[in-house]
Amino acid sequence: MILLIGIGLAIFVVPAPFGIPVVIAAAILEFFETFGTWRWSLRGKPKAGPETLIGGSGRAITECKPDGMVRVRGEDWRARCEAGVDAGHQIRVVGRDQLTLLVEPLS
Repeated sequence: MILLIGIGLAIFVVPAPFGIPVVIAAAILEFFETFGTWRWSLRGKPKAGPETLIGGSGRAITECKPDGMVRVRGEDWRARCEAGVDAGHQIRVVGRDQLTLLVEPLS
């Protein structure tokens, strides 16, 4: 986009001898903007999926003795709790088995 603006300035606004330097400067700015945006997009790992829920807390929707449903970060998940937890109690996610969360009651 910066390059297109530079070309437009060189054609319609800037006097004749300065058109080429304006286009070159716009091309250099475009390169550095593209490079910076690309580097910025690689700054961290994606944060999506059930593995990001490990360590999070939530609430049991149904009783989990040992299997049931929990809500973590606004999403409903199948869960397994070996210790057992009643509906409405707080839980913590300690792991996952495929798409089933392994949870424990929060003390």
